[in-house]
Parts: sequence; structure tokens; C-alpha cells
Amino acid sequence: MVFNENCAGNVLKTEFESFVLVIQNGTFGKNFRMAISVDDLQDQSRFRHLITISYGDIVSFVLDYLKRRTNLTVFFWSSCLIFFCISVIIRIDIAGFFEFRRIITHSLLGLIVFPILIIPVHEGLHILPYFISGARKIKVGMDLSQYMFYVTAHRHVATPGQFKIVALIPFIVISMTTLFLVLCLPGLWKWSFSLFLFVHATMCAGDFALLNFYHVNKSRKIYTWDDADLKEAYFYEEI
Repeated sequence: MVFNENCAGNVLKTEFESFVLVIQNGTFGKNFRMAISVDDLQDQSRFRHLITISYGDIVSFVLDYLKRRTNLTVFFWSSCLIFFCISVIIRIDIAGFFEFRRIITHSLLGLIVFPILIIPVHEGLHILPYFISGARKIKVGMDLSQYMFYVTAHRHVATPGQFKIVALIPFIVISMTTLFLVLCLPGLWKWSFSLFLFVHATMCAGDFALLNFYHVNKSRKIYTWDDADLKEAYFYEEI
């Protein structure tokens, strides 16, 4: 049994690596790979250090950049509001058709169960573009004191385009998939998934705060890398 499991695992690993190689060798992959190293960023004639963010201070950073009004934060808060309104409309629509006990059960599914279950998927969607861009020392961590889960690519320099893709993919993929389910599923499942749609959007607040940092500094070409051991993120501007 162990031998067979290892063989199956090796086959799946080979297939996945082949898939990644196809993407990396394509036009998208060539444009997406890391072209700058951490050592390159130390060249003060080419780059200027902007900010270092400790993982322990991420909440204050997130709150700061979510409060800064830009087109991006307007889009984020508007999305949250729209998703919330969808859930309210669905709740009104199903009123009187289902037992209160069942409504409570599906409410808990949307507010607690589904958001917990989606965490590995959400973080996995962050990992995929990192992996395609060439990062291999990818780590997933959590800081429950800040109610935070995160993905970090140790000493991997991300270009502005790479970072934006990494940050946006979970919101886009999961929101679109959940909207489809809300439209297609019957009754109380619409209610539970509409709640989940709203809750997951709020879970993307950290991603949008970091994206807003780039948006506020859109006149600069910003590169970033993380030290997973020190739990710090570094941002540099190309001069």
C-alpha cells in the first residue's frame, strides 16, 4: 500500500510539474518569472528601500491602507456592500418558506463553516502564481492573534505585476465561483453561499490593503520580497 501510494504521488507530482513547465515556457510564464534577485535590490544606484513591514504589524498597515480612499478601496468596499445586499435580498426572498432551525444551520454554514474550509483553497490560489513565477521556498503561516493567514515566498522578488496577480487571484476566482453557485443552487443553499460570498470578500481585506499600497504609489515601480525566517516584508523602489 505504501509503495502504491508513493507511485501515485510521484505520478501526480510529475504531471503537475509538467503543467507548470508548459506555463513557464510560454509567453505568460516568461513575462511572469522573477528577473531581479534580492542581491540586485541592494544596489543603491538602482533601487531605494521604501518600507519594511513586520508580520506582527500587518494589521495596522492593513487598516491604514484600507482607510485611504482610492478607486481600488472604493471597489473593494462596494463589492462587500453589494455582496451583503445580495444576501439580504435572498434572505427576504426565502422568508416563510423554511424552518427557522434550517435557516440557522445554513447561516452557520455561510458565516463559519465555509469560510474556514476555504482557507486552504484561498492560500493555494496565492501559491500557484508564486510557483509559476519560479518561487520554490513557499510557506503558509498564520497569526491567530491577528486573525491572519498568509503565504510567503522566501527571498523571492516579486515585480509589481506578479504581486498584483498573486493578491487578486483568490478574490476573483472564489467570488466568481460563489456567485455562480448563488445563481444556480436552490433555496437555502443560495442563502448560505450568499453569506459566504460576503464573508470571503471581507477575508480579502489584507490583499486589497497591500494592493492599495501599490495603487497609492503607482508612480513608482515597486519590488517586494519576504524573509520568512525574520517574518518581514521588504519593499523597494526602482530609481
